Amino acid sequence: MLTKEELPACPVATTVQMVGSKWKLLILRNLLVRPWRFNELRKNLEGISQKVLTDSLRSMEEDGIITRTVYPEVPPRVEYSLTELGKSLKPILDAMQNWGERYQNSIS
Repeated sequence: MLTKEELPACPVATTVQMVGSKWKLLILRNLLVRPWRFNELRKNLEGISQKVLTDSLRSMEEDGIITRTVYPEVPPRVEYSLTELGKSLKPILDAMQNWGERYQNSIS
């Protein structure tokens, strides 16, 4: 997790830095519904490479947005879910969804 001094001065820039990539936003969209396993995410996020998914998940975990839970099973099972901080992003994604729906409906 970044220190306060490492974050941009602008709060909007801070938010963009945390979740501003296309893939991070789509990962958040999925995790708002339920916990997901890595391969489920990769199959659902059409076009994402394994490397980008891995890097995005690691970055979001380091930033405290998601948690990675490893279950002691054979074979091991790993699930990703949102932390409370991650869940607090829901209003942002809801606003993006509402805007997107309005935009889609306006260009018929």
